[in-house]
Amino acid sequence: MDLKQIANDTSKVLISYLTYQAVRTVIAQLNETDPPRAFWLQGFSTKERIQDGEAYVQALFQERQDLAFRILTVREHLSNEICDFLPEMVRSGIQQANMQHRRQQLERMTQFDPSASNSNPEQSTGSESESS
Repeated sequence: MDLKQIANDTSKVLISYLTYQAVRTVIAQLNETDPPRAFWLQGFSTKERIQDGEAYVQALFQERQDLAFRILTVREHLSNEICDFLPEMVRSGIQQANMQHRRQQLERMTQFDPSASNSNPEQSTGSESESS
């Protein structure tokens, strides 16, 4: 297990997600102040692959430099706001989710299904009367 590679991949995914959130924020802001630019950015975002945040920003720089800089600013602001408490939130979220999955699995494994143990009640009744 290459922990550095996992951390690097996780970081890329998080950066792309923050780019996505920045785009959503900018579109919401533009809907209030400049609806035609919001419409353009929304259309651009459906054509470009926003799943790769860095490629998306590069493509946006080719089309609308002002919007690209705005998204970079919002993305940086978002990262500054969440990065301090994000590690603890991830740790506790995973621990809670794992505990819930384990509990649910244990409940499934220990459920008593009366129909399974007594699948044919007529047979057991018949055999009791025959043995008497």
